[in-house]
Amino acid sequence: MRNMLVRGRDTDAGHILENLVYLELKRRYREVYVGQIGSTGEIDFVAIEDGDPIYFQVAQSTLDEGVLMRELAPLRQINDNYPKYLLTLDRIFDDVNYEGIRKKNVLQWMLEECE
Repeated sequence: MRNMLVRGRDTDAGHILENLVYLELKRRYREVYVGQIGSTGEIDFVAIEDGDPIYFQVAQSTLDEGVLMRELAPLRQINDNYPKYLLTLDRIFDDVNYEGIRKKNVLQWMLEECE
């Protein structure tokens, strides 16, 4: 059914990855939302833990500088000190801190215990 609806695309790994992250967030946290920044920006997911937000962006890869900047931009617009994560399938540069935004390999993150 999915292949019939998404013709001409052999894979849709980015969306599948987002779905997997969403399911894991729902397992870990009671509340999970899509975040909105103003009228145009969006954070993939905002999880609420003890009343405090945790922000998540999900990308298949951010090894391309343009993609990295695009994925970091919404997180950089948030002016608070709550945790912010960029989850990717990247195996190199997979544990980097971009001014408080932690990039992590999504597979390693999924294997971690809830923090």
